Amino acid sequence: MSVLPASALWRRTDCNGVEHVLYDDHAGLRARGTVVVDDPIPYTCRYQLLADERWATRLFEVETEGAGWQRQVRLERSVDGWRVTTHERGRLDQVLARAGRPGAAFPGTDLPEELADAVDVDLLGSPMTNTLPLRRLGLVPGGAAGGRAHEVTVAWVLVPELTVVPAEQRYAVIDAGRIRFESGTFAAEVTVDDSGFVRHYPGLADRLG
Repeated sequence: MSVLPASALWRRTDCNGVEHVLYDDHAGLRARGTVVVDDPIPYTCRYQLLADERWATRLFEVETEGAGWQRQVRLERSVDGWRVTTHERGRLDQVLARAGRPGAAFPGTDLPEELADAVDVDLLGSPMTNTLPLRRLGLVPGGAAGGRAHEVTVAWVLVPELTVVPAEQRYAVIDAGRIRFESGTFAAEVTVDDSGFVRHYPGLADRLG
């Protein structure tokens, strides 16, 4: 396993939890992240992310784990589309039902062709993955694509279930370091640093280091 030269740490503000990421963004992105939260149940999420020089996602491997269960999803994007493989142990659906959230879907997707328009992945609740479209579209401070709104399709990975669905998102530069994010009826003004990494995401996370 390679040593990665940089790190970021966020405190979640929507629940009790943190996200710690090690990364190298000198030529695209290589990253390893760990998320520990208590909502809707206590669980740990670990992921590895690889994006090419254009910041288009090539590989995303993610695992969630809690008491009595574990799920894994691997997303690989090529010119032929997305390949999605999954693994599951234990009964997360039963654990979530006891916590008052019945109906946990299976990990992954049965229809990977629905992800055909997606270039980025978005891990629910992870400020790290918001950086992918910002860097790819040049929406960072000093980038060349400010002003107008940019609409993207992402492979949205829900947690802790790891169900993968397509989602439509919109990003627009407000001014240097501030991005307006919209998805469906949700909207937020996100503060980012010069590299496009989230500093403050209202109602979700604040960067600590």
